[in-house]
Amino acid sequence: MVLSVTITNVLLGVVSKVNTFMWDFLLLILLCGTGIYFSFRTGFIQVRKFKLAFKATFGGLSLKGDKAGKDGMSSFQSLATSLAAQVGTGNLAGAATAIASGGPGAIFWMWLSAFFGMSTIFAEATLAQKYKVVNEDGHVTGGPVYYIKAAFNNKFGRVLAGLFALFITLALGFMGNMVQANSIAAACKEAFNVSPLIIGIVVAILAAFVFIGGIGRIASVTEKIVPIMAGLYILGSIYAIVVHYANIIPALASIFKYAFTPSALFGGVVGTTIKQAIRYGVARGLFSNEAGMGSTPNSHALAKVDHPCEQGLVAMIGAFIDTFVILSLTALVILTSGVMEQTPLQGIELTQAAFFATFGQKGTGFIAIIMFFFAFSTIVGWYFFGEQNVRYLFGQTGVRIYTVLVICFIVVGSLLKVSLVWDLSDMFNGLMVVPNLLGLLALSGVVVTLLKEFESKLK
Repeated sequence: MVLSVTITNVLLGVVSKVNTFMWDFLLLILLCGTGIYFSFRTGFIQVRKFKLAFKATFGGLSLKGDKAGKDGMSSFQSLATSLAAQVGTGNLAGAATAIASGGPGAIFWMWLSAFFGMSTIFAEATLAQKYKVVNEDGHVTGGPVYYIKAAFNNKFGRVLAGLFALFITLALGFMGNMVQANSIAAACKEAFNVSPLIIGIVVAILAAFVFIGGIGRIASVTEKIVPIMAGLYILGSIYAIVVHYANIIPALASIFKYAFTPSALFGGVVGTTIKQAIRYGVARGLFSNEAGMGSTPNSHALAKVDHPCEQGLVAMIGAFIDTFVILSLTALVILTSGVMEQTPLQGIELTQAAFFATFGQKGTGFIAIIMFFFAFSTIVGWYFFGEQNVRYLFGQTGVRIYTVLVICFIVVGSLLKVSLVWDLSDMFNGLMVVPNLLGLLALSGVVVTLLKEFESKLK
């Protein structure tokens, strides 16, 4: 037992140091640098084509899209599957963590990183469309593994693609989904005093029903659950902000003020520097919208569109909704509620305290319900991303084994809150970024060529 604890502590220390180096330094530079690079190379596509992107996303919106199958899914279903993964517990805890650790100014840097990240996610989805393939079993599939291989058509490319597939399966399909299941169980235990085991079994059964239904059921569930969960959270957040309407202008002012000046003390939160504001704002923003991480291209590849850039534009709107809408509302609920001056809480507890300040005990229940929607949708999205990569590595037989394992991991995750699992998930999330960005940057010329071709057809 002592040896086991010692090994676990050593692993925690190593993984923690790796995560600190990646998320405090390396990945912030790589992700932000890539976003800036693609912004200039595409002529700031996120500004020039935002109106067209919005129209492409919602112009023909229907919750009863074409039935998804081997040949792919509708553009909105692809977006919904991506948003199901993007909009998760990070949207409830991410903004809170950024504010608590970096002060209100962190939100400004979160917005800025997301702005540049929109061009990165455009490139990811466009390349995923360009290099999607039809497998031997007739399934349309795509994602970073395919454009990484196209970028480096040699043994290096095959190894890089294989590593990406392994990292995303471990990070999201297994460890990530344990974390999401734990979040659901903890929230329901706090709000309704329900046994985590019962919650874990229920979530596993619901997830199994969706997983076994294949791409058709996954697309059908996400295109319905995403608008519902986003709508509920937006309405609840707007109500909480309006209740404290007198604090709206001061809250917004603090975001811009403390983006460029050190912030004063906030309750139990120590004063923060500009460096901290930038570090936590950028990290939380990119971690939430996943721009550059290589996760969302796995669903955008399956969209049935006429030109790759069409889905690139739709993917941009996904990043916009995640950060500029959902995360921003969380931040404003916290900053207008006044809880920053009263409590040293961080993460999801800070968000719950902010909603409690408006709704009382009902706020805890509201967050538990929202947490269920957010985390469950993320489980579905992350399962699908892992499935695409397991199919690439091991074929359909591997997918069946993967499905069973994920269902088991959901139950186990609801019972355990192991720091090592959370840290490992963060580490593999970070490791995914490197091969993905190498592929993106190597194919930047292809993105520009496709964009010029697309724009010429618009004239």
